[in-house]
Formats: sequence, C-alpha cells, structure tokens
Amino acid sequence: MSGSIDATLRARTGPMTRELVLHPADFGLAQVPARLNPAGTAHSVCGYCSTGCSLKVHLDERGEALNLSANPDYPVNLGMACPKGWEALTPLRAPDRATTPLLRNDRGELEPVDWDRALHVFCGRFKEIQAKHGAASVAFLSTGQIMTEEMAFLGALAKFGMGMKHGDGNTRQCMATAVAAYKESLGFDAPPYTYADFEESDVIVLWGSNLCIAHPILWQRVMNNRHSPAIVVVDPRATETAQAATQHVALRPKSDLTLLYGLAHLLIARGAVNRDYIDAHTTGFEAFALFARDFTPERVVTETGLAPATLEKLAATIARGQRVSFWWTMGVNQGHEATRTAQAIINLALMTGNIGRPGTGANSITGQCNAMGSRLYSSTTNLLGGHDYANAAHRGKISRALGVPEEKIPRENSLAYDQILDGIADGAIRGLWIVATNTAHSWINRGRARDLLAQLDFLVVQDMYATTDTAQAADLVLPAAGWGEKEGTFINSERRFGLTTKVARAPGQALSDFRIFQLVAHYWGCGEMFAKWSSPEAAFQLMKACTRGQPCDITGIRDYAHLEAAGGIQWPWTEADEVGAAVPSRPGLAADLADRPENQDGSASRPHLNPLQQRRLFADGRFFTSDGRARFVFEAPRPPPEPPDAEFPFMLLTGRGTSSQWHTQTRTAKSDVLRKLYPAHVYAELHPDDADRLGIAAGDALVIRSRRGAITAAAFVTATIQPGQVFLPMHYAETNLLTHWSVDPYSRQPAYKAAAVAVSRAKA
Repeated sequence: MSGSIDATLRARTGPMTRELVLHPADFGLAQVPARLNPAGTAHSVCGYCSTGCSLKVHLDERGEALNLSANPDYPVNLGMACPKGWEALTPLRAPDRATTPLLRNDRGELEPVDWDRALHVFCGRFKEIQAKHGAASVAFLSTGQIMTEEMAFLGALAKFGMGMKHGDGNTRQCMATAVAAYKESLGFDAPPYTYADFEESDVIVLWGSNLCIAHPILWQRVMNNRHSPAIVVVDPRATETAQAATQHVALRPKSDLTLLYGLAHLLIARGAVNRDYIDAHTTGFEAFALFARDFTPERVVTETGLAPATLEKLAATIARGQRVSFWWTMGVNQGHEATRTAQAIINLALMTGNIGRPGTGANSITGQCNAMGSRLYSSTTNLLGGHDYANAAHRGKISRALGVPEEKIPRENSLAYDQILDGIADGAIRGLWIVATNTAHSWINRGRARDLLAQLDFLVVQDMYATTDTAQAADLVLPAAGWGEKEGTFINSERRFGLTTKVARAPGQALSDFRIFQLVAHYWGCGEMFAKWSSPEAAFQLMKACTRGQPCDITGIRDYAHLEAAGGIQWPWTEADEVGAAVPSRPGLAADLADRPENQDGSASRPHLNPLQQRRLFADGRFFTSDGRARFVFEAPRPPPEPPDAEFPFMLLTGRGTSSQWHTQTRTAKSDVLRKLYPAHVYAELHPDDADRLGIAAGDALVIRSRRGAITAAAFVTATIQPGQVFLPMHYAETNLLTHWSVDPYSRQPAYKAAAVAVSRAKA
C-alpha cells in the first residue's frame, strides 16, 4: 500500500461497508517462529522438488533465517541436500522481488498501487467479465509450489465463492499422467511406495527418469541399497543416471509402449508371472495376455531400435528379481500416449506380483514440491480430498465439511490447462488469474501461449517476482511471499505431509498467498463463507474433515505439532491408525514389520527406518477399485503426433539440465552459486556423426527450427545423444518456442518430449 501498513481496507458489499485491517504482522514475522527448536533452529521442508527434504534453518536472535543445513534426523533425506536446497534462502533476497501491487496504467506500464486499489480492481474487472460473458468466462491457473492449505483455499474460493467453473494447475505439466493412470488401474491416485523401497529392491528399473539429476537425494537412497541391485535405465539418452546404471536401454524416442508390451510378452512366455497374485488381486489379465501376443521380440526390436540381446537381458533381469521396483518420471508422463505407458508399467508390476512388498511397486516420482498436494486438494482435477464433482454424495460431504452451500459447488470437473488456453482462443475464457506459475515460459509452443495471454480482457498474476515472462504480460500483479516466508504443509512423492516454517520476512507489502486469498474473499463479498479459513492450520483441520473415509484419510494427524514431532506423516493416517499406533490398518497401510530387511538386523531403531515413518500401500492386495482388484489397462500404440521428416529430420528431446536448475529458473537464477553450476545460455546436445555431417564443431552456434519457430543454441557435441536426435534442457526460455502443442488424450498432459526439428550451423 502507498500509506501505512496499518491502513484499513474497506470492502463494499451491497449497502454494507465492512472493514478489514491489515496488521504489521501481515507483512512481517513474529519475533521467533512458532516451532523454534532449542538450538536456535527451525525445521522446514524444502520448497523445490517433490523429494520433500527437511532443512535446518539457523536463526538469528530475532528469529530470522541466517543459513541452512540438511536435517540428519528426517526420514526422507537423512542429512543430505542438493545444491538447490543449500541455496533455498537466496531467492528470497533477490532485488527483483515484487514488493507492492502493480497495475497497468493507460500508458501500458505497470505502476505501484496500494492493496485497496488492487483488490477493488481485481474484483471489479472479474465481476464485469462474468456479468457480460457468464461466470465460467473467468478461470484460474495454479501451481504445485504453494502450500497445500493455500491450494485448498484457492480452489474453494474460486469455485465456491467466486463462481468460477474452470481452474487447473501447472501439475498438469508434470503429474497428470500418473493421476489418470493410478485412478483407472488402482482405483485412486495412490503412489504405493515409500522411499525405503529404493534401499530394499534387488532390481530397480528407472523408466524415463534421470534420477541423479532430477532427484539427487533419491539417487543417494539408491546408492544406500545394500543388496547390490541391478539398476536399469530406460531412456533414449545416456543420461548421468544411465551412465551409472548396470544396464542402459537406449530405445527409440516414444517407443516405450511397444517395449513395455514386448516385455510383458516375454515374461508371459518365460512363465515369469505370479499367477497366484494375478488371480487373487487383479482383473483383465487374460485379455491383456492375448493382446501382448502381438508384441513379438521381432516387432519390438524393429520398432524400438534395440538389439535383441538388450531386450532379452532386460526381460531376464526383471524375471529373476525377487523385489523389483519400477519408477518413472517425466520421460513417461510427458508424452502423447503417456497414460497408457504408465499403465503398462503398472501392468508389469501387477503381473509379477511386485507391488505392496518392500522394494517393489509401480512408482511415479512427482515433480514439484507440492504436486501431490495439488493432486488431492487444489479442487482442479478433483473435488477436495480426492472426491468427484459429478458425485452428489461427494458434493454433500464437502458442503458439510466446509460449511458451504452445496449449490455453490460445481457439478462437473474443470477444463484442463490446455483446454482453458484453447478457451481463450475461442473467446470463452476472458479473464485469468495465474498463481505462482510462469505460463508464458513453461507451456508448450510458448509463442502461441503468449499470444493467447495477450488476448485476455484481464490477466492477474500472483507471484514472488514481477519480472517473470507471465507477470510482465499481466494487467495486475499481486506480490506474494515465497517459501520460508509463510507456513503450511507440502506432500511429497511418497505421500508424506511435511511442515514448512516461516523463518523470513516477505519484502515490502508482499503477503502470503493464504492472506491474499482471505483479502480476495472479503472484497468479493464472500468472506463469511470462508470465516473458518482463519489460518493455515485452521485450513488444515478443514482439509482433514474432507478426507474422512477416503483412501487419503488424514483424520489421525492431530495438528502441525504432530507432523513436526513425527518427522512427517504419510497418508493415509486415520484416527484408528493413530489410536492403534503400531498396528497398520485399512485403507492400504502396510508397515510389514516382520518382513522388512532392516528389522532383521536390528537397525529399525534408526530414526529414518522407523516402520511408522516408512509405509506403503496395497500390502494386503486390496486396491481402491469397486471390487478391490487392480485393473490391467492397455491400448495399441500410436505414432507420435509430429515425427521427423525430410524438412525437419531430427527428433527434439527435452529434459532436466542440471541438479542446480529448476523449472523456468525464476528462483535458481537468483543464486550466484547455482548459476556457476550450469551454462548461462541455452545449449543443444548433438551426436558427433550428425555434427560431422553438418560441419558443426563443439561450441558453434546452431539454428534449431521447428514448425513453431527458430532459436539459436550452442552446440554440445556428445555421444550421449543418439544420431538423429537433439536435446535441449527444459529450463531455458528458448526451448518451448519449439515444442509441439499436443497432449495425452486421457491425462491431457503436454507431450514435451518429442517434436520434429531441423538443425544447421548458424551463418556468421
């Protein structure tokens, strides 16, 4: 605000004028964190990736963060941290933080305004659009980077309070495939594993996952495995992880589904399937086995480009494993037939009985720090707590749990991210509220995405920085606090709720996203509907009520102090689980105390191997489907939407660059240390044979063209990429100028990993 931070904000709702006061505490920090440890430290789960590491935040006498170290007692990272974790405080101190609301003036410039002006414009413009074009003409795009409580508040506020019908999150870009696959195959979006499974497998299959770069702490968990496991990496590139593996299966890009069905064919032919498990716990296997007959070794070799010996060795490795775990990330999720590919991995785990036991599972590793929170609580892909908007009983339950009128809850699911953007092109979506994501950089075919944002009648961006590509396109920017400047929970890949702590002051007049949502509710005139959302911890109690009886039931988690004391808690944790303490119960809990290898040598007393901290699903063979059986789901492979041709002969691959980069580099680029660990400018990996043929030397400037545009990149000549392919790190703004606007039909996740491009040496 332009005046004192004690200023009174007045929201006019009909004939009534109500006051909402912003106190100094809204803009800063209490003298010490609420959960300060005796040694002058606070614990907080990292706000970058989905691993969910705990960091020790060292504080000064005022309770403000000085620096960080890794928490040795947390069951996730066991005292380890990646480069991003060590530098997690640096982005908070960046000079380009958004410190006041910014409104675009008549000259087209963003100028500072106070919160009262910003909120009146926010509500006034969106209401005008809805009055003219209907309530569904305004939508929101959210994120996997804010607290679970903030996600839940945003979804409830936008849909129940503001009348929005459509909203989605940027987790659509990373985890929608896993959601769709798990729901159809297992009956619920339920990753079954715990991180201890990395240490208990005798065969680890990493499918489309560069684990040691994307999730370096999880790679360290693999290195802690005492069973000398076979480590198989299935990836077109010889990634850092592939080079450290015992087997690298360098298949042709986007031939994954053929390979997976071919493996099923070979395992069935070898008799390497668990018929007892299949008969007792699954349905659809006979039809799947008949389908897999067509995927002969000859066909698989032809379509994947693999040598026959490579295929046979992979099948033999899986067949002889006693505890085989299958893990996948974006190499699977970001494809044109991603959902069926993920389900083909699930099929392998089911048919071999490798699920529900230590060291097994069909295991999706999440991308963002709170993508799992978004999947369950953001009210985008589903109603709060994994419920269904189309189910009347579910709507009634959420209405009662939150105290909102049932008629305010939409009766159908939202459009997906790509459909919302297409809605802008069609004129159906006229106003958009983007929270903590950088659409203008990160969405496929970035040029079209930016053009669509420019067509909106009104664009609001709520972010830490006013300098992102998306914020620079906004009509209104709302300055938000970042990780470390607010409290709440994240849910990591293994379903663990972890607590984040407020240890720093947000700069200027920036507010937590939670507080901004409170203000929006007040100014919109629906504040009474959200009176119970008085704090993040109060919101957490509402979230608990929404999960009662669900597979993700967390009614047994008492409060934030409970989470802190327990070292995080994996869902589900019901009231019965809490009462029974050491006795796991349905739905799906499995401590497997007697069978766990760490219990057999007496090491279970180690804090990070406490059985209650390491729990997996489906040990009893009961799934979340109507009949309790897992489903075999399959479909014939389809060709990529844009294969290489004479004009664009290369296949473009994208992926993680280094462990020190994150997404669009909005935060990691603020760190001098992290910037030294990766090239400042975009580079492209090219095979030496292609480089020789094109007259390209290492370091030369390349022109890479697709049907969407052209970019310049430095040549990195390396045999880690196959001939006919080119690789660009996802973090550079140039990359998504080339990617193809295509999505998986079931998850609607973008197919970032394959597009046709041409490569040439740039003219002097």
